[in-house]
Amino acid sequence: MYARGLTNVLTEKSGTERAFILVKALPQPSERYTETVCVAGIVPTGQWRRLYPVRFRQLKDSFQRWDCIEYKWQLPRDDRRLESRNIEGDSVKVVSRLAQSERARFLKQRFRESTDEAASKQESLAIIRPEKVSFFWKPKTETEISEEREAYSEAAKQRSFLEVDAELKALEPCPYKFFFKYQTADGRKHENFCHDWETSAAFHRLSKTYGAEGALDHLNKEYNERYPKAGMAFAMGTHSQRPDQWLLIGVLRLDDQAQGELSV
Repeated sequence: MYARGLTNVLTEKSGTERAFILVKALPQPSERYTETVCVAGIVPTGQWRRLYPVRFRQLKDSFQRWDCIEYKWQLPRDDRRLESRNIEGDSVKVVSRLAQSERARFLKQRFRESTDEAASKQESLAIIRPEKVSFFWKPKTETEISEEREAYSEAAKQRSFLEVDAELKALEPCPYKFFFKYQTADGRKHENFCHDWETSAAFHRLSKTYGAEGALDHLNKEYNERYPKAGMAFAMGTHSQRPDQWLLIGVLRLDDQAQGELSV
């Protein structure tokens, strides 16, 4: 069912395919694309895809983690990472959703012991199982918040100038930076900034009801208690300009329970 329309990515330079979405990273202001989101997923035949530019808040058919989307793609000229694809935003459509009971099994063959193992296989995206997880946060400085707010505001103005009927409300920066300390199966210890959009979006939503302290308490219990107990995975991806640097771009819960308040 899902294989229809897939192309031979080793020989084709463009085509149409489908992918199950696992990653929606924090939106980034862009001079060229206004506001973009790093999106990554896995095609039904098992290969990773890094999709861009995805102007997520401007899509006609928005999607969530675990949705299967169909899109038109071309090989990028300025990105040699094998998984990367340029996509046509207007071509994106949601065609199905992966059932909760199927998610862990779907990812089973994609797990790597560490990012070193993924790199040895010439992969720039990977799923790992973190051990001894510790989630924590740090407040951003007023300067950091001000600079982010200005960048998002400029991106929104650029969109408004180009497409008046599609004006965006500028994103409000999250006042906290979120981090994970953890260990991988090879015994190495790591600390990563969390680029997962879902985490920051959950903070904003929860803080409207419970305040900042209540939102942080909720996230603390989710990531330090519920996720590790239920089954936790990290989606990792290399930096576009520094291929040896791995970023934490997605935090996944893999049990059969609903992910509830953490959906974006």
